[in-house]
Amino acid sequence: MFASSMLPDREPLPTYLTPVPKTLEDLGLRFAWLVVAINLAGTAFGFWYYGPQLGGTPAVMWPWVPDSPMATLLIALAIACWKLGYEQPWLTSLAFFGNVILGLWTPYTLLAFADAYSYLDPLMYQFLFWSHLSMVVQALVLHRISDFPVWSVAVAVAWYGSNLVVDYFVPIAGGPHHTAIPVPGDEPMFLGADALGVVAAGEVTFALLAVFLALAIRVKKCEAARGGAPADRAGR
Repeated sequence: MFASSMLPDREPLPTYLTPVPKTLEDLGLRFAWLVVAINLAGTAFGFWYYGPQLGGTPAVMWPWVPDSPMATLLIALAIACWKLGYEQPWLTSLAFFGNVILGLWTPYTLLAFADAYSYLDPLMYQFLFWSHLSMVVQALVLHRISDFPVWSVAVAVAWYGSNLVVDYFVPIAGGPHHTAIPVPGDEPMFLGADALGVVAAGEVTFALLAVFLALAIRVKKCEAARGGAPADRAGR
């Protein structure tokens, strides 16, 4: 029911752009509908988890608050479109950005505020940590279904750029709209930064990483299509 023998080729990209083993990539693509179902379940859980924060946020800002469940929803939709034969580059790019950024930001935040997160059940802490890292893994398989055209990357940059703005710099309605953290935003941290600065620095860094990865994949695919990048092919 879920498996398919028709898989897109794995193009000769550098290892730093394709760190997920081909066997694992193939497994995810063969059982794509199961991956979609898991992400939809994660989306439902995520919206439940964000319920208290959404309750205190103006409705107009709701799309910018539940970042992780939005990311899992985007990747579920992106993979579903591909399986149905209608891959949407803009949707795949949004899914790539969301799963890289939030897949890294949440574990980073859990580590940065580990003491303050002691109120979480240890199993919940571990679940949040590893489930979010798995979001990065699935994002790094999307190069098999999309060429990441520049215009689609621009769509993702615009959306997640706006997310950074309202999260940390220009709160449109009320206070900043980032995911709630377990300490006050002005809590002193390290290197002279406060808590808000720490989480903002993480998200900006991961957003820049997503831009680099998406455009590097695009460039290397174009080089390969023109018969270039022999060193990359030889290195693999």
